Amino acid sequence: MSFDLDHHGDAEVGAGLIDLAVNVRHQAMPGWLADPIAASLGSLSAYPDERGATAAVAARHRRDPAEVLLTAGAAQAFVLLAQALRGARRPVVVHPQFTEPEAALRNAGHEVERVILREADGFRLDPGLVPEDADLVFVGNPTNPTSVLHPAADVAKLARPGRVLVVDEAFADTTFRAGAPGEPESLAERRDLPGLVVLRSLTKTWGLAGLRIGYALGPADLLRRLAAARPLWAVSTPALAAAAACASPVAVAAEREIAGALAAERAHLVEQLRRVPSVTVPGDPASAFVAVRVPGAQDVRADLRKRGYAVRRGDTFPGLGPDWLRIAVRDTATTDRFVQTLSEVIEERP
Repeated sequence: MSFDLDHHGDAEVGAGLIDLAVNVRHQAMPGWLADPIAASLGSLSAYPDERGATAAVAARHRRDPAEVLLTAGAAQAFVLLAQALRGARRPVVVHPQFTEPEAALRNAGHEVERVILREADGFRLDPGLVPEDADLVFVGNPTNPTSVLHPAADVAKLARPGRVLVVDEAFADTTFRAGAPGEPESLAERRDLPGLVVLRSLTKTWGLAGLRIGYALGPADLLRRLAAARPLWAVSTPALAAAAACASPVAVAAEREIAGALAAERAHLVEQLRRVPSVTVPGDPASAFVAVRVPGAQDVRADLRKRGYAVRRGDTFPGLGPDWLRIAVRDTATTDRFVQTLSEVIEERP
């Protein structure tokens, strides 16, 4: 079965539609973030200087600045990895997950092997499924589109000498566990695992998709190889200002507060979806979106569009298929209206 690996949720959104297809938070930008970005516009005559933002990100994750590489969105890091590691003999992508890693690998000429996690297991990671001789492995945590948060110990079992393990933590800042500090199951501060590269995005929680800012964390020697594959001045001055601001203690505290509120909104969405006949929500969703299986999902999606709602098709994700949709978590009032509409659409189907 072929998959449209280049399809993304923004293609689902149209004028007049309520956006449940894109996993970007829609709230207004806080002043501590908006002000530095606005102020940076006065410095656009100078070439970007990454040192301050790099140091700020390194301090947040208790790393040396040499272990941080800023990128134009986390997606750029997939391309850099695919280009810089062309010598990989057996690259493996763990699916279902964000399709951009596989697309980047294929575009760079790699022959990609897929490891498919099962719905029956809640799409949980089984480290034993990854071939022992795989020397480049990509896995998401939490995983887009399934919203599964794998135990850090299971992900860490994939690391070994001679292998580059890439963990896409683009949505790690959306996760929350009551009574536990920080981001549950994140490997961003682990420096003891050989070949570990952690990718992060600042576009989701802070609504910066159009600014393009993310970063890679990993061994300094490996990041130097990625840096050599980057275009010159790859990250703009406003994006650097955003990176520094989002690494501040104020930002981290705000992020945890947002993640806590999101957890309640997500729980409400899951509870309501599980009450809809013929809708299945597998596993234990942990991020800013929920994957659902519903018979005739493509027709359901089309009917939802007619009634004003955009949701993400699931048939472009290896490991899912035509009976899947991905739904972004929104406020409870929006959720209630959407689920009522979804129920009506399904009830009216022949």
